[in-house]
This record gives sequence, structure tokens and C-alpha cells, in this order.
Amino acid sequence: MYIPEPLGFGIDKRRSESVLAMKRFHIVLAAIALLLVALNSSAEAKEKVIVDSDMVILYDDGVAIMMLANHPDVELLGVTIVSGNTWVAEGTAYALRQLEVMNRPDIPVALGVRYPLRAGRYETMEVERTMFGYRSSYIGCFRRVEPASYLDVYRTEFGGKPTLKPVDKHAVNFLIDTIKANPGEVTVIPIGPCTNLAIAIRMAPEIIGLVKRVVYMGGAFDTPGNTTPAAEFNWWFDPEAAKMCVRTPFPDQLVVGLDVCEKYRFNKKIFARITAVNTPIAEMFRKKYGPEFRKDPSYTRLVWDTVAAAVVIDPTLITEEKTRWVDVNSDYGLDYGRSLAYSKRGPAGTQKARILFTIDEERFWNLMVDMLTK
Repeated sequence: MYIPEPLGFGIDKRRSESVLAMKRFHIVLAAIALLLVALNSSAEAKEKVIVDSDMVILYDDGVAIMMLANHPDVELLGVTIVSGNTWVAEGTAYALRQLEVMNRPDIPVALGVRYPLRAGRYETMEVERTMFGYRSSYIGCFRRVEPASYLDVYRTEFGGKPTLKPVDKHAVNFLIDTIKANPGEVTVIPIGPCTNLAIAIRMAPEIIGLVKRVVYMGGAFDTPGNTTPAAEFNWWFDPEAAKMCVRTPFPDQLVVGLDVCEKYRFNKKIFARITAVNTPIAEMFRKKYGPEFRKDPSYTRLVWDTVAAAVVIDPTLITEEKTRWVDVNSDYGLDYGRSLAYSKRGPAGTQKARILFTIDEERFWNLMVDMLTK
């Protein structure tokens, strides 16, 4: 027997089906939106880093940028160059060469400040050495005549012209502009003298609160200096700049000094792990360190800046740190460049900083080897 549908039943049924379809559509849209948010969050979770460096080939600055550039959770926004171990022209040539080897033309290099803040220090270096005494004969670029340009250095060291070139912006302006473009997200790693960063905060103090953190390779607190009995090289090279930076109220400061860096040494076992693969980086290691190990299998060397890079990549490597009020002696005397740390509130103007003392050594070497053999 045919029973007719109630009036409007077919319309209500079609309306229900339409509403159900619309709900399904909205659920799909919501799922897509959540996926996009997750993807964006993943991208935003990358640690944004600027390395401020007196660049050398491989150990230690070169390896530091290789580790940071190769890590999937790090976005290396740029490499700014300062004089220290090398003149700015030398450091620029070395940075460009290593980025070429890594095939990373996307990472900008910016030339920075050529001299420390104390006027005429380069010219009076021999007098200073006589007055203050030195633990080491090593004084970085002060021992050499400054090259005319990075192109001259590249041509002499590597032949021809680089395929990359520096950005048309001074390192100080690069720091300021990049920090402002990424407020609260940029970790600055001064693994050379602090001159570029010091001038940046003097020119644009508004960036101080916009920096996420500063991780220094510099200083020596409970251990002697490596350039003078009082001072570690990076902070000795420009004590005025180092003092200006550590006294700046950045949201977070971590000091990776000789107290931790002198505990860990690159050796033949690590060399063998890095050179077990056939990559351009491995070839660079074979060329530079192969002769050292053939001459002396027990050869070792410190790896300073790579410790700073490693704890930025993975802060859980830190096993011992102490928070202190930190300062740098800028009085031109026997303690020029000495790192100072106070367990109770320090002199007016000093800021709290974390000082690194120990890391998980096995995981540190594993991280380094992994990043260098990709």
C-alpha cells in the first residue's frame, strides 16, 4: 500500500543531507587548516641564528657554521664577519669558500668591523705585549698585515674568484635589520670578538629586547686566559666591546668560555669518523688534518666555537652551568680583558648570565660528526 510522505518531508530530508554535507566540508577545511598550522609551527620552531665570527677554515668557526647550516632544526640567517683570529677580508673569503663547499648560497655573509674599539691598539700591540706579559705568542690577525680585500685572499688561498659574494650591507646593519625583522626569535652567537654586536646595540638600542638570546664563545672564569695570564683571546681582542655586550640586559645570555672549551679535544678517532664518508667536507678535513695525524697520531686540538654551536642546536647537552653577574675588565693594565663573575650582585651595570662548565661529551661528538657527514 502506498503511503504518501508527509508534506515537506522530502524537502526536510534533502535539507538534512545538505547540512550534513556542509558539516563534512567544514570538518575537512578544519583538518586542512590544522595541518597548515602544524606545518607553519614546525617551520617557526626552527632556531633562527646569526653567527658573528672571526672566521677560519674548519676548526673552529668553520665547523660551527657547518653544524648550524646542516641541522634541520636551525635556520642560519647569516654569518657576520669581524676581525680577530683573521682580518675581516680573510674571514669573509673563508666563510664564502666553506659555504660554496656546502652548496649553501642562500646563507648571506656580511663584512663587519675591522678594528677593536680601543683606538690605535693595533699600532701599539708590541708595547702592550711588553707591558702586560703574554701567556701565548698567538695574537690573531694582529701578527699579519691586513689584506687589501677578500678577493685577494680568496685568489691567493683557493685560486680564481668565489662563486658567492658578500651582501651589500655592513655586518652591524645586517644584525640590526635581521633582529628587527624577527623580533624575539634570533639567537646571536658571537664566536669572535664582540665588536659588531657592541656597535649594533649602541646604534640601535631598541634591538636589545628583541634578541632571543646571546651565546658567546669567550671568557675564562675559573681557568687562566689563553692569550694573557688574565684573558681569553676573543674578549682580550676587544675588551671594551665584550664589556658593553655582557652588561647589556639581553633576555638571555650564555657564556661558553675556556672553563668548558678546554675540556674537549678533536682527535684521530673523531677525524676517522668524519672522513669515513666521501663528501666535500670530509675532503676538506682530509686535506687539512690528514698530514697532522700522519706526522703525529696523538695530535689533538681544541674546538672552542663548536661547543657554542652545539649547545644552541641542543641545549640538553648542557650538564653543568652557573648563573653569575658577569663583567669584563677594560682597564688598560695587567688584567686587561679578564672575565669577571660574581655569585652575589656584581658592580652597578652588570647583568646575570649563565656560564657553561660541562657538556655531555659523547653526545657532543656524535652531534658534530652527524652534522659533518650529512
